[in-house]
Amino acid sequence: QVQLAESGGGLVQAGESLRLSCTASGFSLEHWSIGWFRQAPGKDREAVACISGSDDTTFYADSVKGRFTISRSGKNTTYLQMDSLKPEDTAVYYCGNAIGQASCVPSNFGDWGQGTQVTVYS
Repeated sequence: QVQLAESGGGLVQAGESLRLSCTASGFSLEHWSIGWFRQAPGKDREAVACISGSDDTTFYADSVKGRFTISRSGKNTTYLQMDSLKPEDTAVYYCGNAIGQASCVPSNFGDWGQGTQVTVYS
């Protein structure tokens, strides 16, 4: 059974950092696109960052460029390093997977985990 699990969220002050982890069980993340998405209360799920399954090309939402970094570690883990956090980054963060290369939009991804809450206060 394919499962993704997010971890690493927390409560931090603006300007601080967090590293989120997306860990796969039941399959290897190699050759899969992995995306990080977030959803704030009352808002739609939006793309944060994605890494391609074909060539590790990365995509970042404009709102996080220069502050967040997506990376792989081994075959089963993808990280989202979040620096210089802002209150507007507050949301539940989810990771999802997609076969091969996929545009970084939620509808292209699946096998969502439970999410991890990130709260940034000023």
